Amino acid sequence: MSREALVEHLVERADARPGRVRVALDGPPPTGTAELAEAVVEGLRLRGRAAVTVRAGDFLRPASLRLEYGHHDEDMFLDGWLDEGALRREVLDPAGPDGTGRVLPRLWDAERDRAYREDYRDLGAGGVVVVAGALLLGRGLPFELVAHLHMDRAALARRTPEEERWTLPVFERYARERDPAGAADVLVLADHPERPAVRG
Repeated sequence: MSREALVEHLVERADARPGRVRVALDGPPPTGTAELAEAVVEGLRLRGRAAVTVRAGDFLRPASLRLEYGHHDEDMFLDGWLDEGALRREVLDPAGPDGTGRVLPRLWDAERDRAYREDYRDLGAGGVVVVAGALLLGRGLPFELVAHLHMDRAALARRTPEEERWTLPVFERYARERDPAGAADVLVLADHPERPAVRG
């Protein structure tokens, strides 16, 4: 399958659902979830659905909390970097069936360690929010459609920059403890991101 075909598949799956839809695109950084999310959002807009991309990396906790135990603490990277409360409050709950439909695309600029100046976006009654990032599953976050981009150990090691290789054991632990492949509605085998294969 081509990357374009994967985008179309995900667009069709999301567009088939009535009302507001919350989509998770979960996978380690080399799988390119953020770029995939942008393409899916564009495809949904072409079909007349309001759609917004949210990057999980824009909902990290402040550095004073995220890096409290050092820059390479594996437990914190797995469970403590993402501001789950803010993601629920500003994105997932408003995008739910009983929410207001007003979502905040970006909250925290981790590079500058300060809040973004961002306007809320209105999804209306039938909009779609696509949340892209790593380590999203197994937290009880509410999504109507979940796609997990899986990359095996060797492929992930090859594609991970040297300065980020400390995260590799975390992704192994995530796969083992949270079973994202089993939790996904769509499992994407992304060892070769330009030629993904879909299971489910």
